[in-house]
Amino acid sequence: MAGNILIIALVVADQQLHTPMYFFLGNLSCLETCYASTILPRMLAILQTGDRTISVNSCFVQYYSFGGLLAAECYLLSEMSYDRYLAICKPLHYGTLMNGRFCLQLAVGSWISSFVIVGMFTYLISQLTFCGHNEVDHFFCEFTALLKLSCSDTYLVELMAFIVASVDTFSPFLLTLASYIFIVATILRIPTTTGKQKAFSTCSSHFIVHPSTGLL
Repeated sequence: MAGNILIIALVVADQQLHTPMYFFLGNLSCLETCYASTILPRMLAILQTGDRTISVNSCFVQYYSFGGLLAAECYLLSEMSYDRYLAICKPLHYGTLMNGRFCLQLAVGSWISSFVIVGMFTYLISQLTFCGHNEVDHFFCEFTALLKLSCSDTYLVELMAFIVASVDTFSPFLLTLASYIFIVATILRIPTTTGKQKAFSTCSSHFIVHPSTGLL
């Protein structure tokens, strides 16, 4: 958390970092800080006090927060790769295409759309009937653990989960993959080794700040 908060502070304070690339890195760091704030406080309280109970409402709030942040992360990572695609593959048009207003629209759209979609899905889960044992088989309230507590027919919810997961993860993954394919192809056409290294270095910050970017 300290590292992510430091990145946010640097991006805000340093005028030289007020660029699209660092704007998205700041958003990702903010998201990572929220991630930790969603799960870790309750987990630490359990370890300290031994009280493993959580209310139903708190459980759904935790699930909603984590799911929304996870979806927003997928969108932000794809937007970061698109930003690097424009910077490397279309450098002459980069300043016009990736302006401040467009960056803000992308970031706000990622956060809002993610929480709206996950909110509707969370509502569907909350309409299930829960009976029998009331122990969540996980250290936080996640999808599979909640379904195990339900005695309702969960087919519709599982189908919606597949659709939502496909939209929130597979589409951004394809955009990220396509962006980096074009990036690598463009860099390989650069005649000088120095030029290739400089182009590759502009993508390094994404991999350093968030390891899962490399997986995408």
